[in-house]
Amino acid sequence: MYQILALNQISAKGLDKLPRDSYEIASEFSSPDAVLLRSHKLQTSDIADSVLGIARAGAGYNNIPVDYCTEQGIPVFNTPGANANAVKELIISALTLGSRGILEGIGYVGTLGHIDDASEMSKLLEKEKKRFKGNELAGKTLGVVGLGAIGSMVADTALALGMNVAGYDPALSVDAAWRLSSEVVKVDNLSSLLSRSDYVTLHLPVLESTRKLINKELLSNIKPGASLLNFAREEIVDTEAVVDALSNGSLEKYIADFPTPDLIGVRGAVLMPHIGASTDEAEENCAIMAANQVKDFLENGNIKNSVNFPALNLERNGGIRISISNRNVPKILGNILSILADADINVIDMLNKSRGDIAYNLIDVETKPGDEVLQLMGAVEGVVNVRLMK
Repeated sequence: MYQILALNQISAKGLDKLPRDSYEIASEFSSPDAVLLRSHKLQTSDIADSVLGIARAGAGYNNIPVDYCTEQGIPVFNTPGANANAVKELIISALTLGSRGILEGIGYVGTLGHIDDASEMSKLLEKEKKRFKGNELAGKTLGVVGLGAIGSMVADTALALGMNVAGYDPALSVDAAWRLSSEVVKVDNLSSLLSRSDYVTLHLPVLESTRKLINKELLSNIKPGASLLNFAREEIVDTEAVVDALSNGSLEKYIADFPTPDLIGVRGAVLMPHIGASTDEAEENCAIMAANQVKDFLENGNIKNSVNFPALNLERNGGIRISISNRNVPKILGNILSILADADINVIDMLNKSRGDIAYNLIDVETKPGDEVLQLMGAVEGVVNVRLMK
């Protein structure tokens, strides 16, 4: 029986992917096999020695100590793309909020409760509506920074709305490039993208290279009157620089899903309470993807959508499966295979991949290795952990 520690409320549709005859799910376990979470801030002290994998039902993973997990040989999974449509739809609403006097108009109407005469109200609205005039999106340029699952969907929708779309993504994968419309103009540097775009939307993970990427120097290049949208992560933007840009008028609006105290009340700051992925459908999709990934990892050792381990999938064609995590240095796999050979254990199939400083192996053998063999493999210098599939 696998024990799954759920540290947030995970959608039942996701948990249903873990059969109750082989999985036990609770909010407290002393020795869980895996952890499922959403926004819970996971500390290293929260991770029991028994934990084999951790899955975040969402795309961001800065609430998980990934480096520590890698050292312990624990894959961390996320669910890229599962909430992409929810975020995309909110961004489209943000674009209209940034181009029209919608919020201001709604706020104004809310002050008219003292008027009882419908005719009087109609005349007043006809007179005052010019105060809330805005611009259409069609024909304007949207700059998309990061062209992954969400960024590419936003780009496609913007094109359908008649916008011009420019994209910047120095780490664009081959798969993402194939998904991207040929109508998206690729821009080689961020300064150029900001200088030509009426709206700029950010879709990047938090890395050392992206932390405070949008800073004072970059914002000095932004097109006058442009709006900046941040529905990715708070840390990508230097908030102080944004406040300055809004105050001096070089930036028209900052529309973000991450309110901070220094942005509250600032002219042009339109702030939402981190609701980008807050739809029933997104929560269900994330939970289903996270649960499926954990299940395949625990039962078969396969890894998909890990942020710290290589992607690896080996079909099971009989035999007993062993998984091995090790430092990515020479000779370790050879030593492992020698131990199996000395024990007269025949290898049926195997797959080995590495990512950065960590390597991961799946080995299918004809006969079940005994505890002594497993201990010998675990004692090889550089091996982090060895697991026999149930």
